[in-house]
Amino acid sequence: MEYISLFIDIVLHLDQHLSVIIQNYGSWVYLILFLIIFCETGLVITPFLPGDSLLFVAGTLAAAGGMEIQTLFPLLVAAAFLGDNTNYWIGRFIGPKVFSKQQSRFLNREYLEKTHAFYEKHGGKTIIFARFLPIIRTFAPFVAGIGRMHYAHFALFSFIGSIFWISFFVLIGYYFGNIPVVKQNLTLVMLGIIFVSILPGIIKYVQHRRLRT
Repeated sequence: MEYISLFIDIVLHLDQHLSVIIQNYGSWVYLILFLIIFCETGLVITPFLPGDSLLFVAGTLAAAGGMEIQTLFPLLVAAAFLGDNTNYWIGRFIGPKVFSKQQSRFLNREYLEKTHAFYEKHGGKTIIFARFLPIIRTFAPFVAGIGRMHYAHFALFSFIGSIFWISFFVLIGYYFGNIPVVKQNLTLVMLGIIFVSILPGIIKYVQHRRLRT
């Protein structure tokens, strides 16, 4: 429980924690942010890392002079894009080995072929829209790799999605994060960002439950 409480505190008070990191480590904060965004998008085992809220706070602190937006923006786009690509190639390497049996109930080759067909048809918009959905954005490139989505196609939409995602949250933080009413209620704003981020998943789950009943 102690670790869970610590994680929640870090997520809800990212502004304070990131400010301390900037004060203590200076330019190293860029590398720290790069690694967090890279891991959140590039490693299947770390979907719990803060993404949207971290970008918002980074933009806010950049506007306050804590970081250079000209350095921050391309660095985070690169982190998101490289993370996506790492996840894709992990999935592409693992997929054929895991989905090798024809008669397996859960991991048979038929599922692999269906995944490939889906990503060839809908992969582009899936990769872009998944960027704005926590947890799903971590698994989407991994599944795209498993389904052997055409790499050039994947890379193009991954790059577009990375630019859209980073631009949206960093620039909102940059232009609106230091407005007094936002700054004074930053915890509520963070909760709002987290809620809006997971809302599409909640709606989809409710719709799925209704269809089953």
